[in-house]
Amino acid sequence: MKLSDFDYELPKELIAQHASIPKDSSKLMIVRKDSVEHKKFSDVINYLEKGDVLVINEAKVSRAKLRGRKESGGKAEVILCKRLGKDLFKCRIKGSRLREGIIIKFKQGLSSKIVKKNDDVFTIKFNKPISENLKRLFELPLPPYVKEPLKDESEYQTVYSKKEGSLAAPTAGLHFTDELLKRIKEKGVKIAKICLHIDFGTFLPIRGKIKDHKMHEECFEISKRNAEIINNRKGRLIVVGTTCVRALESSADEKGNIIPQKSKTSLFIYPGYRFKTRIDAIITNFHLPKSTLLLLVSAYFGRERILEAYKLAVEKKYRFYSLGDAMILIS
Repeated sequence: MKLSDFDYELPKELIAQHASIPKDSSKLMIVRKDSVEHKKFSDVINYLEKGDVLVINEAKVSRAKLRGRKESGGKAEVILCKRLGKDLFKCRIKGSRLREGIIIKFKQGLSSKIVKKNDDVFTIKFNKPISENLKRLFELPLPPYVKEPLKDESEYQTVYSKKEGSLAAPTAGLHFTDELLKRIKEKGVKIAKICLHIDFGTFLPIRGKIKDHKMHEECFEISKRNAEIINNRKGRLIVVGTTCVRALESSADEKGNIIPQKSKTSLFIYPGYRFKTRIDAIITNFHLPKSTLLLLVSAYFGRERILEAYKLAVEKKYRFYSLGDAMILIS
C-alpha cells in the first residue's frame, strides 16, 4: 500500500472558499456499497431512523491566529496551540527563515520571540500578558487552502459548538442547522455529544511511508451520560465526522463499548485497521488527496469505493474540503 494509491485529480475551482447558506443547502452524496444517490444535506433526515444515535463533536474553534511581521519585514502568521506558561506558548508559524531568536511583532506593542524550534512546531514567549484588549487581535485559524476571508465566523463554526480549544472545525458538522437538528430529535434519533479538539496538525501531509507516519496528539472527552447513550442504543450508530470516529475508537474496549474518559489520542486509522466500534454510517466531507482523513474513510469503506465516489463527485461538481459538500457512507 503506497501513499500514491490515495491520490486523485481535483480542479482548483472545486475547493470551496465559503460555506453553503443556509448550512443544510449543501449537496449530500449518499454512498452505499452498491449505489449512490445525490441529495441536499437537509435530506439526511430521511436516512436516519427512530432509535439511531447521532454522534456529534461539540468542539469550538478558538480565535488563535495572530498576523505579524518579523523584524526583517517578512510576514508571519502565528497559530497558538497550547499554553506552556504565563507568556509561553507552543505554536505553528507560517513564514520563511524562522529560527530560534527571531522576534515577531504584532499590533498594539505585542511581540513574541521564538525560543525553541522542533520541526514545524515552535515555542514562543510574548513580551507581555495577553489582555482582553489584545485578544481582539486574534482571528479564527482557517485551513491553508481557504484563501478568501470568511463572510461571517459562523461559516466555520457548527451551530452546536460549545467547548473552545479547537484549531480547526469538525467540518462534517458544519452542515447542520438548529431546525434540522430539532427535526432529527423529533424523529426519535438520540444525539450523543462528545468533544475532540482538533490540532492544526490535521492539515499536515503524510511524509514518507504510511505505516511510519506519526499523528499529532489531540485531547478528547466523552462523558458517562453520552457513553451510555452510545452503548445502550437500540438502533444504528451514525457518526458525524472523522474526529468523532477517532474519539470513539480511542475510547472503546475490545467489545466495542465506549469507556467515558478525558484523555488524549494520536490514533492513526488507515486501511488494514480493525474497528472496535460498530459504526453503521459516517457523515463526512470530501478530503484532501493523500491525507490522513482520506485514509480513515478508506479504512472504513474501502479505498476503491471511496475513490470511485470522489471521481463521481468531481464530475457532479461537488465542492470539496472543509467548507464544501458532504457524503454519508452507509455500511
